[in-house]
Amino acid sequence: MTDGTPQSRENRLPPRQRVRKKILRWGIEHPGIVKPLPDVNRDTWRLKVDGLVGTPKTFTWAEFLRLPLVESISDFHCVETWSVLAQRWEGLRFNQLVKIMQPKPLAKYAWFECADNYTTSLSLEELTADENLLAIRLNGELLDQGYGGPLRLVVPQKYAYKSAMYVTHIAFTAQKELGYWEQGGYSDTADIWTDDRRASW
Repeated sequence: MTDGTPQSRENRLPPRQRVRKKILRWGIEHPGIVKPLPDVNRDTWRLKVDGLVGTPKTFTWAEFLRLPLVESISDFHCVETWSVLAQRWEGLRFNQLVKIMQPKPLAKYAWFECADNYTTSLSLEELTADENLLAIRLNGELLDQGYGGPLRLVVPQKYAYKSAMYVTHIAFTAQKELGYWEQGGYSDTADIWTDDRRASW
């Protein structure tokens, strides 16, 4: 593992990563993935947000589109050692969702559940950066199944297994829970600059 020095950040590409031209579409262009993708209809999709918040909310697709959506350009880093630079995402900043939901003081983490039963979690501190989005578009196009649509999390400073796809439920919690890949031995920090993937890599 490297020390994540400023020189690494200046060079832009994290340790052991190589550049690709585009993000691989999960289950379509990604080698070895044979699991059927969830068929999520935007008309029936819902985003439930609850846990340690004042008033739980459930957003329809139309309601989500009325939120203050923004564009953000960031690099995308897969734990399998490939990166795609300067991707243009559109969505809701996660810190804006925090303002909307007003979590209680005990809330320290966000737990994500997805339409394909995937799970992951991050601390609210990790999610505060403006580049962290609940994204609906990539490079001007609505996210399709291969990119995690209708809604996916985008956390550029973490390996992409933290950027959960097909998000349908977010819970604000006091305790940390390990998600799908983290329970399987992947690093819970997923820090791209310290090459923190898993102990055996």
